[in-house]
This record gives sequence, structure tokens and C-alpha cells, in this order.
Amino acid sequence: MIAARQFCRAAPQFQHNVRRYATEGSPSGGMNKWVKWGGVAFGTIFVGFGVARALTGKPDPNSEKERRAYETLTGKKLGHTSDKPAQKAFKGGDQGWLDLKLESVEQINHNTKKLRFALPDKEDVSGLEVASALLTKYKGPEMEKAAGDKTIHSYSRGHLDLLIKRYPNGPMSEHLHSMEPPQRLDFKGPIPKYPWSPNKHDHICLIAGGTGITPMYQLCRAIFKNSSDKTKVTLVFGNISEEDILLKHEFEDLENTYPQRFRAFYMLDKPAEEWMGGKGHIGLDLLKTVLPEPKVENIKIFVCGPPGLYQAISGAKKSPSDQGELGGILKELGYSKDQVFKF
Repeated sequence: MIAARQFCRAAPQFQHNVRRYATEGSPSGGMNKWVKWGGVAFGTIFVGFGVARALTGKPDPNSEKERRAYETLTGKKLGHTSDKPAQKAFKGGDQGWLDLKLESVEQINHNTKKLRFALPDKEDVSGLEVASALLTKYKGPEMEKAAGDKTIHSYSRGHLDLLIKRYPNGPMSEHLHSMEPPQRLDFKGPIPKYPWSPNKHDHICLIAGGTGITPMYQLCRAIFKNSSDKTKVTLVFGNISEEDILLKHEFEDLENTYPQRFRAFYMLDKPAEEWMGGKGHIGLDLLKTVLPEPKVENIKIFVCGPPGLYQAISGAKKSPSDQGELGGILKELGYSKDQVFKF
């Protein structure tokens, strides 16, 4: 990763360039929670939503890629003679729980799987917006503890993809990792978290740990798949080891495609000897170097990760609906509560 190697050098010229990148304006134009009641495990899953490339006019009828992109953007189904509106699987409100069948399972790394669930109809779209979450539940024989887990994208027709990391003693994550097709799971949502619109902020900064990367990936997909959105993005992503870095290839693609608007910095607790990126926890020195200065207007810093990350970086949330007071490193660096959002 170019950015990681540059950061590892820690040269004065690099620090100057990073600060300039972080401060310049854009070109013109917690973790998911699991709880249980009465032997039923409930989970909150962030679902990444991809916004397809904007198309001018109707797509090429012979191009499957353009057809799906058009349908994702417009919510309309292309028929032979007319456009038909796609049905949203998740409608929110009083819809209740939606029972979905597991279609396939793919092993991503030593503790993470991608699960694909079939939507009720093969022409359905999920109906999830950026950035939103889903509730999940299942009835288990013994529910002693509750923990956390997560997800990724759901913008294609007919299915919902979840990226799930397994946590020891995590009832929902362990259950999801034990599932095999064609078992079923209950979902409910969407639950809005931070509604996004193009160019809502000039520059956003994403500070994530582990599977806290999920809502960050939602935002990145929404921004860089929309040609009218010129938002600049800085990602700071902490993990235990390199194999724990989820969606690394996707972020590398963004760096290569949008070098003036997207940069990623990685920190590892237990890096291999050949690792060229940052080592240790996300700390004050790194954030002071790579984030835009607090005085810069129209910036937003998003934080998502395990409790320890919140405590160190931004202070904890009081509740799902209460952001709590700003604390930690971001407060020390001079950012205001209004400049920070805790997922």
C-alpha cells in the first residue's frame, strides 16, 4: 500500500504532504451490538450499500453491468417495453421481521465469512440506504453472553451479502458462522444511522477498528460510485494482523483510482516483520498528521470499532440514540462534538 509505506518512512516531507492533503478542500464541482432476551439473540448489523455509476440516459440493453447499475440507481426494473419499479425487501416501520434463506457461504480469512442470503424475490432490492443497519435474531438453546459482529454489501438484486467476523462467546457471530445453506435467519430494518447525500461534507475522516470498517465502507462506496460526489476521504484502520484487514483490496483500488481524494493508513498490533505500515494502536501522533485541522470547515470524523477504540479516540456513546460527550484524542486535538459522529 503506497500510503502505508509513505507513513512508515515518517519523513518531514511526507508529514507536510499529508497535512496539506488533509487540510486542502475538495476539488470543486460502535461497534455493532448484540443483546439477548429470553433465549433469543438479537444483533445489529451494518450493511454496506453500493451506489452504482451514474448513467446518462438508458443503459445498453445488451450490457448486464449497465442494466444492473441503472436499476440500482433508479430502483426501477428494466422490462422489454417499460420500466417497472423494483420492490424493496426491507421497508422499515411496522414491517416486522423478514425470514431469509442462506444461499451460500464463502470463507474470507481465518475468522471471517461472507454469507449471502436470498431476498424474497430474485428481482427485489434490499431497500437499505447509506448508512443504515439491520437487526438480526435467532432462538438459541443457551444464551449466556452477548457480543458483536458485522457485515458488508447489499446493492445487488435478489440477495443480501453479509461479511461476518467470528468472536469467541459472541452468540450471534458464532451462530452465523455455524450456519449452512439452506438455513434461515430473521432480519429487521433498515435502521438509519447517518443519512448521506453527495457533497454533504468537503472531507470526511474514517477511524475504524476491526469490523467497525463496515459503515465506513458504506460511505466510501456511496461517494466514489457517484460521479457527482467530490468528497475527499481519509481512512485510518486498526487491526491485529494484516490478515485481519477486511476489504483491503477494495480500499487499494480506491487509492489507485482516486489518489487525490482517498488515502488509507493502516495500524497493526501484531505485524509481521515485513509489514511496511504503521505499528501499534491508532494514536495522537498519527491522527495529528493525517487528519485535517479542526479549524477546517465542513469536515466530519466518523468513528466505529470496539469499546477500547471509542474510549481512546472519541469517548463512548451513552446509548444508540445519544452520542455522548466528545472525549479522547479527538477532543485533545481540538475537534468539536459537532465534527464527530460515533457509529
